[in-house]
Amino acid sequence: MDALQTFIKEDAFGDLVSWKRQQQAAEKFQLTVAEVESVILQANLLPARYQRNQQMISTMQQLQLFQSRVAVVGCGGLGGYVLEELARLGVGRIVAIDPDIFEEHNLNRQLLSSIELLGTSKALAAVQRIAEINPAVRVNPIVAAFDKENGREMLGSVDLVIDAVDNIPTRLNLAEICSQLNIPLIHGAIAGWFGQVATIYPGDKLLQKLYGNWTGGKGIEAELGNPSFTPAVAASLQVAEACKLLLGQGRPLRNRMLSINLLDMQFEDVPL
Repeated sequence: MDALQTFIKEDAFGDLVSWKRQQQAAEKFQLTVAEVESVILQANLLPARYQRNQQMISTMQQLQLFQSRVAVVGCGGLGGYVLEELARLGVGRIVAIDPDIFEEHNLNRQLLSSIELLGTSKALAAVQRIAEINPAVRVNPIVAAFDKENGREMLGSVDLVIDAVDNIPTRLNLAEICSQLNIPLIHGAIAGWFGQVATIYPGDKLLQKLYGNWTGGKGIEAELGNPSFTPAVAASLQVAEACKLLLGQGRPLRNRMLSINLLDMQFEDVPL
């Protein structure tokens, strides 16, 4: 460990360690880049990719993010942006859950989709994308639908869950299992120009309040559709909430919901 730290520090610029040096250290000491990143952060140094985080996230907080594990349920419109932003933020472990493949109607808004990936798994595409932008982040893809039977096993020992699903039954199951496992859940939903975001702690039953009168059928998204920008906005707000919860900072959207109206550019904080 001392030899590894010495090797890293020899090429550091102040407290910053370049990606090139991180790669060299992994090769020289036969470690993964994730293992090297852990050593860098524990030595109070910072991988250079995170230098623009420094004014709001300390090096020790960056280590805290790296040691965190977040599950993203749904890798489509909301989920694709959530996954991208979590990886760039430096969250070290991500569970990406989605049973679906990319279809042409996903191309207008889903960040992970491309013509080349039509017909391929969304969860596996998340692994490929994150490997390209931050190889130190470890991704566990689960190509299966989330439900009451398998949900507890899927979430395992995560610190936080982000709701990026596109149907109400799955969303209600997700809220119930998160509550049972004592895991906070960050809810997000979108339709057309509109969206909503809320943070749900175990026992809050916020989604049961929101969707308690649901009687089946497709949600409002099927009627209003979704453009490219609505999921990007809602997902960014979800990731901001995730960062706050993981670091224990700020005031979360608990017992309230942020209502998003991009048509009139209005954001309303709704008590619940």
